Amino acid sequence: MRAFIVDAFTDRPFAGNPAGMCLLDTPADAAWMQQVAAELNLSETAFVHPVGENTYGLRWFTPTVEVDLCGHATLATAHVLYAALGAAFDATLRFETKSGVLAARRHGHRGITLDFPSDPPTAGTVPDRLAKVLGAEPVWTGRASHDLLVELPEAVAVRDLSPDIAALAEFSGRAVIVTAGAPDGADHDFVSRVFAPAAGIPEDPVTGAAHCVLAPHWAGRLGRTELTGVQLSPRGGRVGVTLRDDRVTLLGQAVTVFEGELKA
Repeated sequence: MRAFIVDAFTDRPFAGNPAGMCLLDTPADAAWMQQVAAELNLSETAFVHPVGENTYGLRWFTPTVEVDLCGHATLATAHVLYAALGAAFDATLRFETKSGVLAARRHGHRGITLDFPSDPPTAGTVPDRLAKVLGAEPVWTGRASHDLLVELPEAVAVRDLSPDIAALAEFSGRAVIVTAGAPDGADHDFVSRVFAPAAGIPEDPVTGAAHCVLAPHWAGRLGRTELTGVQLSPRGGRVGVTLRDDRVTLLGQAVTVFEGELKA
């Protein structure tokens, strides 16, 4: 069984978000996939199997749980299918997932686009103790389907966060997304960091699914539907987003850093 590690949402190795990708002939047992994901110990590992022409079944696992949606591991999967497994350059790849059918397309030589569902957050009151746990005072908070979105007053506050990671787990089902507008003159529109201790990920390096929340939030703030986000984790990464009604197009690049054979 072929297995890969791909750095997603980056154009160079050892940056962005590393994802595992395992190519299956047929669907696999969930318990086994969870064990493989724990063994690889990456934010997510994708398991993909063909179901038709340019159509695949796709599931994602963190080291501890299965998740319903993952952007960087989907980008990694599409990258491998195009770069190593013979998918035609102009083919649209379709993935049958727990979040519906997702599509991936080559975007010239600028990377790969992913068609994902939009997940706009709804404004709410700041949860008790959140400012203390984050170490910063929010100016806005909102709830999306699975995440808590927290806006801070400036990008430097997001960059310098040193939150109590374990305590953050009580504030979200999947993740706490912390964001702010980009500084004046920057080549991007907003910044973020994503903490998901409840899913076994203290800090996610670059999070495609979080940009399904960030895109409608910042489109409303900035009055534009085509934006660029930068995730300020230590590895860093860049995600282009375009909001179209109830869908978000994510744009990113990826680099394969490992290819091997899974024996177990």
